[in-house]
Amino acid sequence: MNSSGNLRDRSFPARWAILPVQGRRKVSPIAEYLAIISLSRLGRVLRKSPIYVAGRAWHELISHAERVRAPRRVRRTDAARLARVAGKVDVAAWWNALLERNGPTPDSIDAERFDQRFPGESRRLLAHADRAVAHHVDLLGSGQVDLGAKIDWQLDFKSGHRWAPAFCKSIAYNHLDRPSDVKVPWELSRMQWLVPVGQAYALTGEDRYAAKVRDLVDDWIYENPHAATVNWACTMDVALRAICWIWFFHVFGGSPAWANAGFRERFLTHLYLHGDFVSRHLEKADVNGNHYAADAAGLAMVGQFFEDLPDARRWRDKGWTILSGEILKQVFVDGVDFEASVPYHRLVLELFLWPALYRRRGGMSVASDYYERLAAMGRFAEAYSRPDGSAPLWGDADDARVLPFGGQDINDHRYLIGLVGLATADADLVNKSRGPGQEIAWALGLEALDSLPAECDAVPRSIAFPQGGFFILRDARNHVFIDCGPLGLAGRGGHGHNDLLSFEATIDGVNLISDCGAYLYTADYRERNNFRSTAYHNTPQIDGEEINRFLRPDLLWTLRNDARPTAEHFEPGEVTSAFTGSHDGYRRLADPVLVRRAFELDHVRCVLTIAHDLSGHGHHCVEIPFHLAPGVEATMSGGRHVRLRTSGRVFDFSWEQDGWEIELTKARVSPSYGVVVQVDKIMLRRRGALAPLSVTIG
Repeated sequence: MNSSGNLRDRSFPARWAILPVQGRRKVSPIAEYLAIISLSRLGRVLRKSPIYVAGRAWHELISHAERVRAPRRVRRTDAARLARVAGKVDVAAWWNALLERNGPTPDSIDAERFDQRFPGESRRLLAHADRAVAHHVDLLGSGQVDLGAKIDWQLDFKSGHRWAPAFCKSIAYNHLDRPSDVKVPWELSRMQWLVPVGQAYALTGEDRYAAKVRDLVDDWIYENPHAATVNWACTMDVALRAICWIWFFHVFGGSPAWANAGFRERFLTHLYLHGDFVSRHLEKADVNGNHYAADAAGLAMVGQFFEDLPDARRWRDKGWTILSGEILKQVFVDGVDFEASVPYHRLVLELFLWPALYRRRGGMSVASDYYERLAAMGRFAEAYSRPDGSAPLWGDADDARVLPFGGQDINDHRYLIGLVGLATADADLVNKSRGPGQEIAWALGLEALDSLPAECDAVPRSIAFPQGGFFILRDARNHVFIDCGPLGLAGRGGHGHNDLLSFEATIDGVNLISDCGAYLYTADYRERNNFRSTAYHNTPQIDGEEINRFLRPDLLWTLRNDARPTAEHFEPGEVTSAFTGSHDGYRRLADPVLVRRAFELDHVRCVLTIAHDLSGHGHHCVEIPFHLAPGVEATMSGGRHVRLRTSGRVFDFSWEQDGWEIELTKARVSPSYGVVVQVDKIMLRRRGALAPLSVTIG
């Protein structure tokens, strides 16, 4: 295979035949299911309802039966047959008919007008595209990595571990005893790192960009036989890859490089097989989260792409039905995603948004309650975005996106405000739109930007999201983000952390107090548990106990739902805004303790006061950490005063009561997945009888 278009024939049956025996042996589905399910997993399953257990068992059996059924089905699937079913004489006619339809985004972009609107952005995009063409990537905190002339799609290039080809459901991809991270090959195989190559082609028309993406898609197909490598092990990743391929088709489909008949047949065949796979391996549970939403998004969009085919129409309708139901289940009425994570709020919003945009471009309707919930999600994104445009590092984060078009920092979510506002015709969001507009230009077209205000003149007001449990005290210079909400994933834990009554604070335009972020998942289970622990959040910890206990060190997305939050008082104002909340996570102790925190932001003086009321009896060790944002240095300044210095600015951190020990130490903050930086931490500690504490920052 080379970029000149001499593509050798690569048929699935031949590729399947060279897999190891473990990838294609015939085995009883029942025996397979019983072999892989551990006693601990069986115990957890049996605690569910009988209906759920029966459904789950049936789903597992069907999934593992795919070891035998998938190769047979693939051998019967080819683009020529699909074209005839679609009513076209051949693949070429079908390809051209598909190209005539609207894709998920506008088909073209005016390069000259783009340069005028975003000076320097084309240069950045072309540089990024050229790095991708050279197989240079920066994924999941890896830094710039050269993947070499031949990409190994099953390799975790950060650790060196490689998953051998095998039937996807039999691959053990979580290795808690070694630093391997399956997210690396999964992220690589989502192919979103090639989006800038598509953008470069749209701006320049240079066929070399189309040829490179063609070659890499073809290579991926060859090296990842259907259902037979680790890159099929997670349905969510299959769905996100399919969405990316749909966008590639509408960007490159009319290029000379994509005119090769053999490639066209392989591309359509394997995109169809992606939809077929997703339809058979939906990640449905008793409580569904972002994986199920991603599955449904992929199913809806692949189904719409192939809607001339009866099977695909069923996928489209099923995917949209799931999305229409899940947006009302996974997103609270106030717009907060129920997984209690700001980065996952962004991902889930995109998962619900893109199928709606694609559906509308295909001339289909979207229900008003769907739009209303999307707009509510946009309002939460507007509220949590700080004065400098960054988002709180709240809950889990793995940098996940659906179609990443912009070059802004990974923690800048402001594009969602205008994008959702325009998509849902929400005038308030449109008027509050701010931040870079590149994402909107690529998603909706340059014309869409004309309806957005040049600047946002709305004054930020303190706002509450009571169902989601987030309370934000803010103005144009200050932003205090407070968590007093339920444990993520309906009390299971999921992507939520032990962060009840924790907070982040921006005072007088400077980010001073930061959450610690998430850092890693399976690559290091100890670090995974550290970063979701109580000690890594700016909230009181009693006697070294967790707010919500861990069930086991290896259950990385589960917590015991011990704590019940109570939002006691919220009062927004122009001079001061206040919030008081409590939780009973430590009522389980032999000497129970109720934790209450009262926050007051003085908008005029730019001062935050936090009063702590710890109610209970007996002697305890109370530790209250304050993790400083990167770049903020802490030094003692008298008995109960700490100086906070950053970029030539000085702030005061002080407390009133005696009896509290002060320790200035080092801690770690993870601004994105796989990245960690050292920061200063202020620790206030008291041993003995409980006593109040009032802290002032400003």
